[in-house]
Amino acid sequence: MNTEIPTEFHIAWLDWTLPIHWNYHAWLMVLCWFVLVPFGVMSIRYFKNKPTPRGLPRGVGKFDRLFIWWIMHIWTLYTAIALSLLGAAVALVTSGRFSGSLHAWFGALTIIFGTLQIIVAWQRGSHGGHNHLSSDPADPSTWRGDHFDMTPRRRWFEAYHKPGGYLALFLATGAVATGLMQFWMPLIAVALPLLFLGIFALVVVLEGRGYRHDTYRAVFGTDPDLPGNKMRAGE
Repeated sequence: MNTEIPTEFHIAWLDWTLPIHWNYHAWLMVLCWFVLVPFGVMSIRYFKNKPTPRGLPRGVGKFDRLFIWWIMHIWTLYTAIALSLLGAAVALVTSGRFSGSLHAWFGALTIIFGTLQIIVAWQRGSHGGHNHLSSDPADPSTWRGDHFDMTPRRRWFEAYHKPGGYLALFLATGAVATGLMQFWMPLIAVALPLLFLGIFALVVVLEGRGYRHDTYRAVFGTDPDLPGNKMRAGE
């Protein structure tokens, strides 16, 4: 299969021949997978509020500062996947084919597993909890929810979501590495290791300063009688 990189794109109905700037494609993908995605991952891992016995105050909205970490996680990842799909579509249209190169396969798998993260997240189930607006704090029967009760549906979502995300990042690294083998860009070759080192240093600092908190405890609280806490105590 021909894996040569086209340098021009011809629009037949306009009889225009335009140069293809693959460096724009490369920088877009680096921005998506090594700036936006790491920020989205770190926001939900390190920006959560410190757990209290009863969790978030009742009535905290999605745009409240105590819940902004979730918004940052969701929308940075949505933006990254949307831009990745756009970048892949432009690459396919301008090249006129799926080249079948190692870079093309790494890129396709990255986008497939990245998109799958969103699809799986839609199946994570209901929220529930004593502090949810739809519940009655005095009536535990109204607290039910997949997350609050840690149902099998929620547990399987969590079992896949993190490993699936890390796999997508691994594939993205392969996509950039093989892309550089086809289309050498010294700035990206230098920027990527610097980004890795910067993210690594930031993670070490945030871990060392104790910013990582369990999501269940941050949202619902540390009360040992809560379903999720009981489940973990029995593990």
